[in-house]
Amino acid sequence: MTSDPRPAILWLRRDLRLADHAALTAACAGGRAVIPVFILDDQMAALGAAAKWRLGRGLEVFAARLEELGSRLILRRGPALEVLQALIDETGADAVHWSRLYDPAARERDAEIKSALKAQGIAAQSFPGHLLFEPWTAQTKTGGHYRVFTPYWKSVRHHPVDDLLPAPRALPGPERWPASDRLEDWHLGAAMQRGAAVLERYSNPGEAAAQARLDRFIDAGIGEYQAHRDFPGIDGTSGLSEYLTLGEISPRRCWHAGMRAREAGAAGAETFLKELAWREFATHLMYHDPHILTDSWRREWDAFPWNTDAEAPRVTAWKQGRTGVPFVDAAMREMYVTGRMHNRGRMIVASYLTKHLMSHWRIGMDWFADCLTDWDPASNAMGWQWSAGSGPDATPYFRVFNPETQAQKFDRDGAYVCAWIAEGQGNPPRTALDYFRATPRRWRLSPEDPYPQPIVSAAEGRRIALEAYENRDFGAAGTA
Repeated sequence: MTSDPRPAILWLRRDLRLADHAALTAACAGGRAVIPVFILDDQMAALGAAAKWRLGRGLEVFAARLEELGSRLILRRGPALEVLQALIDETGADAVHWSRLYDPAARERDAEIKSALKAQGIAAQSFPGHLLFEPWTAQTKTGGHYRVFTPYWKSVRHHPVDDLLPAPRALPGPERWPASDRLEDWHLGAAMQRGAAVLERYSNPGEAAAQARLDRFIDAGIGEYQAHRDFPGIDGTSGLSEYLTLGEISPRRCWHAGMRAREAGAAGAETFLKELAWREFATHLMYHDPHILTDSWRREWDAFPWNTDAEAPRVTAWKQGRTGVPFVDAAMREMYVTGRMHNRGRMIVASYLTKHLMSHWRIGMDWFADCLTDWDPASNAMGWQWSAGSGPDATPYFRVFNPETQAQKFDRDGAYVCAWIAEGQGNPPRTALDYFRATPRRWRLSPEDPYPQPIVSAAEGRRIALEAYENRDFGAAGTA
């Protein structure tokens, strides 16, 4: 027997989990019925091809988990406010709960929805859950926000993080469930075309898989994390990014696991915690400086003469992983096959595009948004601007990564390159061949093709970049 016969709506977005879910816990308070809802509005529909495919798989797994608890996931398409109001009318719900998002479009939408629902007498409440630290909690001594990571890290590293919330053992539903769209009718994977079948081999969605991945990392990987995380040819990272993106695991769960490992003496635990904070810092910047998503964070870079033609032949070669620079091409192909890219690879390919090819970071940011299953607006924007020199990096903008020396340092035995580049190998591995199974047929690529010569060599690219920088007047160094 519930204390309140009126149900609560749980509006799900990037929080497809049951455990450590503050909005879900609040919705369940008092034993009332809960109606979990996911809305495909314009913002969700605008996701890139790989991210939208991964969203569909995550929703599929989460819906099955809800059914195990006697609940179900209601799917609706349309403007979020209109959908929520319709569901309130249909079900008699008097409360709507959701987890906060922090990008400008989501904040504007959510503020409008909260205001409209409260005006109707509906209890509309948002909760933390996507971050460890809300963006307004970390402030400088003068009351502003942090613009450099190191002082941000010093500020939050000892900040208390709340204990985990348990998952509900049961999830009471309403006497009559509202109608739901069918997930397959949304065709969330359509833009992936034949690449969807390839992505499927490299993805293991869902909360249970996320927890298992964290457990394996803590048990067998975190001790060597600091030593191994920069080497893309070995499994040296946590592999949690896509799970954090969709909220299939909470950052608090990852943080507490890392803290326990640190207390147990794991050598890489501090570095792991720092990387979690780097993710937080990206959202911190986006919240306070939302222009980082569209314009140069350092305003003096707005006039820099980058190439802006996303279809230029050299840019196309970069997108296709056919620059003739093996480390760059291996990373681009890894992303196209798996929907993810090793962080060392991300730095190298971003530096190559923005410095060797002198092309705008927005071109790369948009391509990643289309190809990454772990796409996050804040991390993607900050990462690209960090590499381009226009973002929050204490290192001088004229740093240019040399992909050849990077390969010698981080892929000395060539394991990473061999895993992803089939051309020239007598018996290439499946990972390398899967690239040609995933690429659009119009690209007309084959593993039998000769591997291309470099479109821009490492030395020539560095010379081009430094020459361009020397000829530009950036004015006084500044930040947003």
